[in-house]
Amino acid sequence: MANNTSIPKGTRDFGPEEMAKRNYIFNTIKDVFALYGFQQIETPAMETLHTLMGKYGEEGDKLLFKVLNSGDYLNKISDEELTDRNVLRLATKLCEKGLRYDLTVPFARYVVMHRDELQLPFKRYQIQPVWRADRPQKGRYREFYQCDADVVGSDSLLNEVELMQIVDTVFTRLGVRVQIKINNRKILAGIAEVIGASDKIVDITVAIDKLDKIGLENVNAELRDDGISEEAIEKLQPIIALQGTNEEKLSVIRDVLKTSETGLKGVEELSVILNTLQTVGLKNEIQLDLTLARGLNYYTGAIFEVKAMDTPMGSITGGGRYDNLTGIFGMPGLSGVGISFGADRIYDVLNALDLYPEEAVGATQLLFINFGERETAYCLPIVSQSRAAGIRTELFPDAAKMKKQMNYANAKHIPFVAIAGENEINAAKITLKNMATGEQRLVTPDELISLVNQ
Repeated sequence: MANNTSIPKGTRDFGPEEMAKRNYIFNTIKDVFALYGFQQIETPAMETLHTLMGKYGEEGDKLLFKVLNSGDYLNKISDEELTDRNVLRLATKLCEKGLRYDLTVPFARYVVMHRDELQLPFKRYQIQPVWRADRPQKGRYREFYQCDADVVGSDSLLNEVELMQIVDTVFTRLGVRVQIKINNRKILAGIAEVIGASDKIVDITVAIDKLDKIGLENVNAELRDDGISEEAIEKLQPIIALQGTNEEKLSVIRDVLKTSETGLKGVEELSVILNTLQTVGLKNEIQLDLTLARGLNYYTGAIFEVKAMDTPMGSITGGGRYDNLTGIFGMPGLSGVGISFGADRIYDVLNALDLYPEEAVGATQLLFINFGERETAYCLPIVSQSRAAGIRTELFPDAAKMKKQMNYANAKHIPFVAIAGENEINAAKITLKNMATGEQRLVTPDELISLVNQ
């Protein structure tokens, strides 16, 4: 019988070497989050659909994985409803829960539920998987990890500055050159206002956010399909195509939006962020991009997106400010701002650029050969001494042939092998073999530890 074992499309298995690489990414990000005073929380994989629906826009709602109710989930469904096959109506009766789409909405729910326990401003980070019923393709998965950092309870733009510093620090530590793109949803709202299409702000942002993916002509076609007038589309063209330094772009857009109070507020917010970042100094480029829209409806202020410079890949980090999100859950007036690192895409970038340091992905450093009971009894205290010194150490569990044990060491890329036979035991020493050079040395246990730790 053929083996049909498989995993769902858009998901992946990760073996030991891959997990070592992923943990290098997670640990790097965690260390930077902690450096800036963020604390870790976790939320359930499932949330109620009441929590999730309506928070990501119409397109986002379509990508939610819904979970069938337990038990007899057809109990309350009539034959007529089944025959009608109205998927949306059926889903509301069949499903009460869904897999989380991101970590931000669950975080907002967490803040509202735990409001009395939190010290504001509350700085949290969260590293967990999320799920989206998207079409799998290169760099896009249905299950993937996000690494989020958010601050709630503060309106200060210093939070945006700090988040950009976190992005810069993380990618500098990972060795990835990135471009940090920044914009402001108030500027986008102002643009919609001055071109006479304020009521179409969502359609405009969704369309222009696809500029890099589908090109200007297709963006304009989508705007027409959304009912935006030719006059408004024409006015939008020079804004989308605006070039120059960040200061030059701000100057031009400030003049374009001079009749929009909302738009000018967005310009001033960006000016503060960019000017402050100049004083702290980033190692990576930050670029004002007026086509950056980020499709999620809950953003209300500054928005960010990060792309790798040296390999083709979509956004590997994104985020922004969301002033109204907790209000949806009954806690109005609490502002928040956050970023999300796409760990799976970062993993692919580091693989493509071969940027993993050897010590980060190395597993066992030292293998003790097993010749039998007497030799094992001699080696075990030295194995313990080696581990106490921080050396990742194995003792082969079986007294197998020497060739098999050496093949094991080679297959796992173990750099050192320790050999203790009768001669070594009589001399109270160990033969240490460097697997890369083939060199062998007779050493004491203390010398062994010193050599492996070099």
